[in-house]
Amino acid sequence: MKTYLAPVNEIDRKWYVVDAEDKVLGRLASEIASRLRGKHKPTFSSFIDNGDFIVVTNAEKIRLTGNKLNDKKYYRHTGFVGGIKEINAKELLEKNPTSLVTAAVKGMLPKNKLGRAQLKKLKVYAGKDHPHAAQQPAVLDI
Repeated sequence: MKTYLAPVNEIDRKWYVVDAEDKVLGRLASEIASRLRGKHKPTFSSFIDNGDFIVVTNAEKIRLTGNKLNDKKYYRHTGFVGGIKEINAKELLEKNPTSLVTAAVKGMLPKNKLGRAQLKKLKVYAGKDHPHAAQQPAVLDI
């Protein structure tokens, strides 16, 4: 039996819009990562990018369970010696809510070229408005 290989020019990529208001971050991110990879399609292959485009709105109104809002830390490095910086989830949500969702989804994608290409299909916006109305995204209820 041969493995089905979907030709690149026949991959049907759809656009979906997800409202993140009052959704739990981890549960939302895992479903989005699955959709970005294309695991919901019967033509899924782990080495081909056949996922859909996802537009996330209302990222500023996302929820974290337990005490994660104060305890969860995000780290980055400036590139200088001793230049590690940390910020907790509450401060990051106030400063840049889109990076909170992006970081959660990025951690659930493969750590290679394919994962970076799949992450480019994720569009996150803090408010309700987004500039992708021309693509006619369907509402994805998660």
